[in-house]
Amino acid sequence: MNLLNRLFGSNEGRNSEAERGFWKILTSEQMLEDAVQKSHEKKVVLFKHSTRCFISQTVLKNFEREVESSDKDAEYYFLDLLAFRSLSNRIAELFDIEHQSPQMIVLEKGKAIKNASHNSISVNLV
Repeated sequence: MNLLNRLFGSNEGRNSEAERGFWKILTSEQMLEDAVQKSHEKKVVLFKHSTRCFISQTVLKNFEREVESSDKDAEYYFLDLLAFRSLSNRIAELFDIEHQSPQMIVLEKGKAIKNASHNSISVNLV
């Protein structure tokens, strides 16, 4: 194991960046439509993540820890924006929110009610 892996952790053995069980992995426009519909029943969180960015990785890990210790009732959707860039663009267009990475968008009743990027991302916004 090299020095960087010891300091920041290795990606070996990981199936995806979003390894916590609460994530729904967003991979299609149909899933996005389903998430928007779900937001009429409960809050939905869209988390847009760049798998190549150290800052995004750090924010993701911190957010996952927050979610696991939170009692917020929400559905959490994870988007690998490098693998699904067109879906990321669709989210920006649909909710009229400038693309950021990492970015969290909270949906309620089909509308984006909050969004945050980088170190402003927190489960407290849910």
